[in-house]
Amino acid sequence: MSLIPDEATKIEVVGATVDFFKLEKDGQSTYYFDTSKCGPPDPMVNAVSGLKLIQGTNDKLVMINHKAPGGLFAKLSSDISYETQEVEGGLTQVTFSSNGATNTDLENIRH
Repeated sequence: MSLIPDEATKIEVVGATVDFFKLEKDGQSTYYFDTSKCGPPDPMVNAVSGLKLIQGTNDKLVMINHKAPGGLFAKLSSDISYETQEVEGGLTQVTFSSNGATNTDLENIRH
C-alpha cells in the first residue's frame, strides 16, 4: 500500500531523482515523495527540491523515508517546520511546512 494518496497527480520537480506528486485541496497544495528505498544523497536532494516548492507558501511537503533526516533538520531555519511520525512498515513520514518567510538558504544546503 502506498503512503501517497491515490488522487495525487504526478508532477515534474526540478532536481528531483524520484517521482513527486501533488494533491490540491481547499486552496492548499500538498506535495509528496518517497525516498524510503533510496540511499544517500537522494533523500536530501529530493527534500531540498521539494522544499523549494513550499518555501514562502502555505503549502505542505510530505516525505516518506526509511528514517528521519536529522542532517537536513539541522540545516533548516525557523521558516521551515516539520513533524515526524512513524508509519506502516517501519518508515518515517515527515511533513514540512513554511511560515511564509524564506530564511533557509536552500540553494546552499549540501547533500
